[in-house]
Amino acid sequence: MSFEALRQEYEARRARALAMGGAERLARRTAAGWLDARARIAHLIDPGSFIESGLFATSSNPPDAQATPADGKIAGFGRIGGREIALVANDFTVKGASSGGTNMKKIGQMKRAAAERGVPLIFLGESSGARMPDHMGSRGMGALLGNDPAQYRRTRESPWLSAAMGQCFGSSTWYCVLSDFNVFRKGAIMAVSSPQLAALAMNESVDPEVLGGWRMHAEVTGFADQVADSDEEAIELIKRCLAYLPGHNLEPPPTAAVPADSGRDQERIYQILPESRTQVYDMRRIIDLITDADSVFELKARFGKAAVTALARLGGDSVGIVANNPMFKGGALDADACDKITSFLVLCDSYNIPLVMLVDTPGFAIGIEAERKRAPGKIMNFMNALSLLTVPKLTILVRKSYGQAYINMGGGRNSDEFLAWPSAEVSFMDPASGVTVTWGLRPEEPGYGEALARMRRDSSVYDIAALYAVQDVILPHTTREYLIRMLDVHRLRPTRGIGQHLLRAWPTSY
Repeated sequence: MSFEALRQEYEARRARALAMGGAERLARRTAAGWLDARARIAHLIDPGSFIESGLFATSSNPPDAQATPADGKIAGFGRIGGREIALVANDFTVKGASSGGTNMKKIGQMKRAAAERGVPLIFLGESSGARMPDHMGSRGMGALLGNDPAQYRRTRESPWLSAAMGQCFGSSTWYCVLSDFNVFRKGAIMAVSSPQLAALAMNESVDPEVLGGWRMHAEVTGFADQVADSDEEAIELIKRCLAYLPGHNLEPPPTAAVPADSGRDQERIYQILPESRTQVYDMRRIIDLITDADSVFELKARFGKAAVTALARLGGDSVGIVANNPMFKGGALDADACDKITSFLVLCDSYNIPLVMLVDTPGFAIGIEAERKRAPGKIMNFMNALSLLTVPKLTILVRKSYGQAYINMGGGRNSDEFLAWPSAEVSFMDPASGVTVTWGLRPEEPGYGEALARMRRDSSVYDIAALYAVQDVILPHTTREYLIRMLDVHRLRPTRGIGQHLLRAWPTSY
């Protein structure tokens, strides 16, 4: 065959592969407001930077070869803001992006390249699950499943970021929940299997949104770190999150320019923080003032709402923020909040992100519901993760910290620096409850007021400062500059900013 004929064949095969599932299917997606896989890639990466891996791949089942361009999963490498990334985008127009022998090899290649070459891996999820003709029967199972013992291993050599962007069943669900960051597009469904199969198993109709819609995963499971209204917004959230993370775990996170208006309104903290210890306020407003302007990127905002977890910047450097949220349950930490914080600690430890904790909590939520949700185990998971953290940890005691939560929220030697505002109060329990437990007095009984005043006096932050159990008492409006200075003091110079990654194999969901 002549070179010209070879070239013509190449171009014809390439055109068939790029056509995906055909013009009609692509048009239906566009009309419904959903981007196709290649359009998603174009929104994600820098123009002209995509190098595809497996364009000419097809199903390993010969009768399906002509109907499976790229075998339904588009893989390759690109750049985001000049940084190399690896990616897999599921093409739902080709057999529902179902998993088969060929496209599973493509995913394995991207995972290996990302881990060994130190680049982030991005999954754009939308799939119908396993390709049934390929997997059915003992031969199908023996040929396709279980042949890669590292298929679902996470040891966090490089960040994984994902998006649930349509129907996500099977592998697209697995990679979303295995990722360090997952954004959920409204209208997407993420579950173990489809509503149709779930309905058969339950012998009743199943509402897809109830089974695995955005509210389920943003508010109940916590699998959605952010929620987006469109494909474009979901992709922008992935890019924004990536900007806080290093390419791999053996380098520090990237730095950014400090906006000129950062730190200008520190005195406003006094207007936000109530003088009354029982009055609620929004800790997020204080976080916004302390960090670089417009740098706060909150994760799991609708889940475990007694806590705030966010990536942000201080002096241009990436930091992780863990804070109590008095607007919800008074800041009492429940099982969901513990899971949320633990997950975030793993993220920070794995990618060399220093931690800042802002404390205002009456302790852990107690009662029958807490025990049913396995609160003791959640509390100890949280504590174990904190103790294994090897990045710098700075804690600010804002208002109150009682009981075991004092330790979990960085108290004592569980931080590199434990600081307090003059408004802080520390004790084994809330002074009002302490009076009742210690002396058996209730608010309406004589002597209660005197006992409460004594209990509060003994909880003064200056008493704990006198023991050097807090390293300093600082005024609220000096917090930003203090943190920036102390983060520089505690920079991991001997290892050039790299932690020990003792949490690198911690489960992504538990």
